[in-house]
Amino acid sequence: METNIQKTERLIREINRIHAQYSQDYFETGKVQKINLSHTLQKVPREHILSYRLNLHEAINDYLAFADTRGIDFFYRVKTAESINDKIARYLARENQYPVNNILNDIFGARVILPSESVAEIMARLDDWKAQYGLKNWYLRDVDGYIGVHVYFKNSSNFYYPWELQIWDEKDVAENIRNHQAYKRDFVQAVE
Repeated sequence: METNIQKTERLIREINRIHAQYSQDYFETGKVQKINLSHTLQKVPREHILSYRLNLHEAINDYLAFADTRGIDFFYRVKTAESINDKIARYLARENQYPVNNILNDIFGARVILPSESVAEIMARLDDWKAQYGLKNWYLRDVDGYIGVHVYFKNSSNFYYPWELQIWDEKDVAENIRNHQAYKRDFVQAVE
């Protein structure tokens, strides 16, 4: 029987593979302008970002249908246009500007929730997996009541938008969701 560690490694491998395939299919056809995402938001047109997001939203299930994710309980989403626009506005208002591939590193996001001992063991292996699968980076985020391991997929290209996998400890789920609702959904407007 496959362990949580083995399942998570397989999920990382599959997200990385799908990210590479989707990115090649999207950016390497010559139909879409390739823009270096290590530039700041001023040099990356919003339309480029939103077009990528829309295409990904429409296509992701086709790619996941061929992924080896059976038996892995995970959630995923494609960030909404409203959330992207909100994030862009917040970052443009800052004095310091950051590369787009550091800001919009979660247009595709997946999440897996595991027991504490599995999360600790996965963290001990992530440096090896980073090297083995060519991941962009990973870190433990522990800010204002939110705790989660974030893993980023980029496939060594500054022309591909990174994707994110969050690994949550099951004991942190309720607080993380409360935190997410309080801080990440400010862009939702009341309908009159």
